Amino acid sequence: MLLGFHSYGYANHSASKILILGDSLSAAHNIPVDKGWTHLFSSNIRSSFPQTSVINASISGETTFGGLQRLPGLLADHQPTHLIIELGGNDGLRGLGFGQSTDNLRQMVRLAEDREIEVLLIGVRMPPNFGAAYNARFQQVFESVADEFRIHYLPRFLEGVAAGDPALMQADGIHPTALAQPILAQKVEHLMRQILTHQATSQAGVNRLPGAPAQAGDQAT
Repeated sequence: MLLGFHSYGYANHSASKILILGDSLSAAHNIPVDKGWTHLFSSNIRSSFPQTSVINASISGETTFGGLQRLPGLLADHQPTHLIIELGGNDGLRGLGFGQSTDNLRQMVRLAEDREIEVLLIGVRMPPNFGAAYNARFQQVFESVADEFRIHYLPRFLEGVAAGDPALMQADGIHPTALAQPILAQKVEHLMRQILTHQATSQAGVNRLPGAPAQAGDQAT
């Protein structure tokens, strides 16, 4: 979903710097680093935007609280133009409060927007055994933050993976295999290409592209 394009005056999309802040889904859990979606995404996006750089600051086991604690230092060190947040799955798995997760994500978005950094939020979902009611409430965490700040939102990160071919998921039923990583990379790449291209051609002010309504995604961590 593409919403709320804020024109921050990027003169050249090729100079963009993308920071990824995620958990094990973005940290190549139990697979070679060069097979992970973040590495594939970096290679693919740079084929069209050669001077774009991608920094992956994802850590297995990371929570929204941990991400929030690390984010100020990461922003100061790397000074990105774009931030991809893929966090929250471990909050859900550990039963952390929905309100705290929401507040942590909100604070991360504020930190980025205060520095005129464009944000893409990736939504995740719990395994089915957590129940429909829990999952519905968990999804509201991401949807409420995306709606409040009108940021770019990818709600279906593991659609077609977690409930698809068993070869796409590791034995734990939570983490995608190396075979699934190109699918994940393509989802993020597709949205980021639109974001970078739109920013390169947009006029001053806020512009809108049509976006699909928020929908529940598949399981993740």
